[in-house]
Amino acid sequence: MSAWLEVKNLDVRFDLGEGGLLRQSQGSIHALSDIDFGLEQGQTVGLIGESGSGKSTLGRAILHLVRPTAGSVHFNGTNLTALREKQMRPYRQQMQMVFQDPFDSMNARMTVGQIIMEPLLLQGIGTSGERRQKAEALLERMGLDRRAMNRYPGQYSGGQRQRIAIARALTTEPQLLVLDEPTSGLDVSMQARILNLLRDLQQEMNLSYVFISHDLGAVSYIAQQIIVLYLGRVVEIAPTATLISRPAHPYTASLMDALPPMVRQGELPHLPPPVGEPPSPVNPPSGCAYHTRCPKAEAICSRERPGLSALGSEHQVACHFPLRDASPMKETVHAQ
Repeated sequence: MSAWLEVKNLDVRFDLGEGGLLRQSQGSIHALSDIDFGLEQGQTVGLIGESGSGKSTLGRAILHLVRPTAGSVHFNGTNLTALREKQMRPYRQQMQMVFQDPFDSMNARMTVGQIIMEPLLLQGIGTSGERRQKAEALLERMGLDRRAMNRYPGQYSGGQRQRIAIARALTTEPQLLVLDEPTSGLDVSMQARILNLLRDLQQEMNLSYVFISHDLGAVSYIAQQIIVLYLGRVVEIAPTATLISRPAHPYTASLMDALPPMVRQGELPHLPPPVGEPPSPVNPPSGCAYHTRCPKAEAICSRERPGLSALGSEHQVACHFPLRDASPMKETVHAQ
């Protein structure tokens, strides 16, 4: 049975264009390679990884703000990848994005009311009075006064602007929200308020979320399933409780070092920290992309790229030597 949102064999490449005297191709960046996952309605999947891992690109590819190079995105039974831009228009109403920096995604010359009502105007939804009424109601649901309608985004704090951005995303009554680092740059108290607001809205409206973050603590609080990305590939995918209690990939374990002890469930494997910075996606390493930094890497890791293999019914990892088993894995589910 297919998931409500299903991503299949998704690839995204960016052409670097031509350069030099001979106008030779500069190659391409493999931003995402062979991504597979599903999301049920009313649930949240978290995307975690360092900067450059492909999290935001994946979020944009799901919404077709970035066109996939290969693979497909199925939304409620429809293959969005097969649609032309005009055919995508009705689905834009059902799928919305909340960006990392709400101020950058807003026109500073527009009032808060104009910003929230803009999606309704673009979709031709409602009369002027109905659009205003909906915007005022959403502002109140976000905990902001209706007087904000006539004010400007620069008059509000980062947390308040993020609430305005969420209100704008909800005007068209979407079914899916892609949340790109929605708590980044906020203090701990405001992060908690935004996360609690998102959880409440999900229950009230039966929303589905793709929650993107570098903060594993925030992801573990809101998501039922977590996907760990490294250099554009899935290295681990598991239910949240499983991933937090039994990380299998050395990269996942390194991300969990930043979690406070109260969030961790059990003892983490003791591993030296990863060495250096992530390699360039223009010229990724052979074999497992993480082998240049991995404290468990052996010769096979530089030669052969591991496929996603099953550790359980819902837990998969792409590693020759996962932390739960020191021997090479045999049961390959999906070759990366």
